[in-house]
Amino acid sequence: MLSGLILATAAAAATPGQYAEAATADGEIIVTARRRAESLQDVPIAVSVVSGSTLESQGAFNVARLTQIQPSVQFITSNPRNSAINIRGIGAPFGLTNDGIEQGVGLYIDQVYYARIAASTLDFVDVERVEVLRGPQGTLYGKNTTAGAVVITTRKPSYDFEGRAELSAGNHNFWQAKASVSGPLVADKLAARVSGSFTRRDGTLYNTITGRDVNELDNLGLRAQLLWEPTDSVELLLSGDYNRQDPEGFAQTYVKVVPTQRSATRQFAHLAALSNYKPASTNPFDRLVDNDSALDAKQTIAGVSLTANWDVGPATLTSISAWRMWDWLPSNDRDFTGLPITTISANPSQQRQWSQELRVTSNGENRFDYVAGLFWFHQTINTQGVQEQGPYASLWLLGPTNGADPALLNGLRSDNDIRYKNDSAALYAKVTWNISDKLSLAPGLRLNYDWKKGSYDARVSGGLANPTPAQQRLKDGVLQNQNYGAKFSDWNLSGDVTLSWKPANDLLLYGTYARSFRSGGINLSGLPTLADGVTPATELATVKPESVDHFELGLKSKLIDGTATFNLALYRTEIRDFQTTVVSGAVGVIRGYLANVPKVRSQGVEAEFSVRPVRHLNAYLNIAYTDAEYVDFPSAPPPIELSGGSIQSVDASGGRLPGVSEWALSYGIQYDIPLANGADLYLGVDGSLRSDFSSSPTPSSVQNVAGYALTNFRAGYRHSRYELFGWVRNAFDTEYFDFLTAAPGSTGLIVGQLGDPRTYGVTAKLNF
Repeated sequence: MLSGLILATAAAAATPGQYAEAATADGEIIVTARRRAESLQDVPIAVSVVSGSTLESQGAFNVARLTQIQPSVQFITSNPRNSAINIRGIGAPFGLTNDGIEQGVGLYIDQVYYARIAASTLDFVDVERVEVLRGPQGTLYGKNTTAGAVVITTRKPSYDFEGRAELSAGNHNFWQAKASVSGPLVADKLAARVSGSFTRRDGTLYNTITGRDVNELDNLGLRAQLLWEPTDSVELLLSGDYNRQDPEGFAQTYVKVVPTQRSATRQFAHLAALSNYKPASTNPFDRLVDNDSALDAKQTIAGVSLTANWDVGPATLTSISAWRMWDWLPSNDRDFTGLPITTISANPSQQRQWSQELRVTSNGENRFDYVAGLFWFHQTINTQGVQEQGPYASLWLLGPTNGADPALLNGLRSDNDIRYKNDSAALYAKVTWNISDKLSLAPGLRLNYDWKKGSYDARVSGGLANPTPAQQRLKDGVLQNQNYGAKFSDWNLSGDVTLSWKPANDLLLYGTYARSFRSGGINLSGLPTLADGVTPATELATVKPESVDHFELGLKSKLIDGTATFNLALYRTEIRDFQTTVVSGAVGVIRGYLANVPKVRSQGVEAEFSVRPVRHLNAYLNIAYTDAEYVDFPSAPPPIELSGGSIQSVDASGGRLPGVSEWALSYGIQYDIPLANGADLYLGVDGSLRSDFSSSPTPSSVQNVAGYALTNFRAGYRHSRYELFGWVRNAFDTEYFDFLTAAPGSTGLIVGQLGDPRTYGVTAKLNF
């Protein structure tokens, strides 16, 4: 069982009929979370499963859309590099991009670990199912993560010739095409599958500077697989994929201006008046922006893997060898205005990773079932950061007095070279002792070693030539040279134990304790300086590992002669040395940097219900209550309303963690109307609701996102070979934000990333 996770599963993330690709003939949902095929309701772990057909019917073609089906999952992205998947409010520091730390939520596609969470923005291509695992994990999976994992399984090649094609069209010039074909190359020995996906949509915001729509979609995904079974006991699967995204996107709109601790002459309104500047609109839902810097978000994601399975009778031996790459070529407007304040802000990055996993899994049902494995991972990252200031930088960043000479910062540029290497190795094992048909005890252990090396080199040029010492200090306060390197290495032993009891055939009770960790790392976003204002405080370059204690109780049940399921879970996760951004007065120049805070905690209840009262009606309801807070955070960066003055840090202890709603739910219902020719008509509605959440790393009185509800409709005609349906997403055109951001400079400007407006269209499918 997955690293001690014990949650009542979301057996109803979709209706039973929609689980067809992951279900047995009698409707049981099959998962592989414990590295073997098992019924979802019989597995004492926190796993929710959504089939590929459900994702397609509900328009969830990427992880961001998946969050509307799974209420415990949060996905935040201001661009692919700056993305985070959180589960139960934990997983990654909010709003922080740092090459030297790892995510708390793992992303696996066809058993291969994806180190860069940017890959989660790619479109799903030929997906069979998605399993969402909640809580610490590591005694079953190669890479250790503290908050959970998203496990995606694609369709394998088949020995029967088959194919499928799908075409969707909608408003905003939305077009999406998906296709796959599979069949034998050598009967019963060699088969292949080729899949592709293309998505295009005009932007949902209008840039008044360029006259172009922005925040568009432009995605291409390709996947090819070759399955070879030389004997009845040996299977080899060679997979390759290529994904390209190239949108003009990730613009954020003006939301509001709030007072900060700056003097009146350095507040947004006064600076805007001096600059003769007005935003494109002060109503964010006009969907107007005025970005004067290019907006690019081009990324390429590709890889090759070879998976080998050898059934030796009592066990199956598995080898997974993989190579992956990620190239990122962005351009941003990080002053969020139509003024040339910061004219260039980009962090192109290249990542390469190699991984090897060897695993042995027991076959059948035994007194002792087991999984044991070895995992090796190597990663390199090279990031080239560029930031350049423009002619309005002196006024906006230094104020009317210090910035009276526009030449002081105009052309000031920092070129950053960031390099990182990471080697990780692990030995993990999980044993399930089936004491009786009703009672099982499952302990697990993981021994992990991490070695990391990083360097940060920022070289500053430009700005006013031959400045006075006072002017140079002002320039250094905006951008300054900095060079340092650091290493980190550590051994860690972690584990979990789960006790499960089945007092009746339709009832499973279980409890888990897990002691887990998240690897330490290196701060590769710059460091505070010592009292001389120049020398980096290198003692702050490394970050300690997180230590996690996780407790969970839950049940899984079948009701009404197996036509309904009800699952309930209570959990509490305590994390010591939580990795996030802090500030410290112990150094000469105050600056936010990555470090550890004493303690955070996430606790809550998750209830999930599905029912099929009659043959043609399916419904589900998933509810999550999450109470996630900083228990002890004495040196937090001040929120926007307290920034820019004498307050250098605040005590955020007791404040809630960002990005997570206290209440979240998802629901769906579908009714099928059978026709005489074996086809049917269907009507469906699904939706999600989130209460308000903090959008500031430090709790803020002005930076919360209001709660919102989204509702989607669909209606269609379905036959065994073809299907045609219409759909409306965000049917009531709810106006909402994905998140809010405080613009740099402490001027009080708050911008936001808007959620999608109402979209509608039609989809046609063909199976052959």
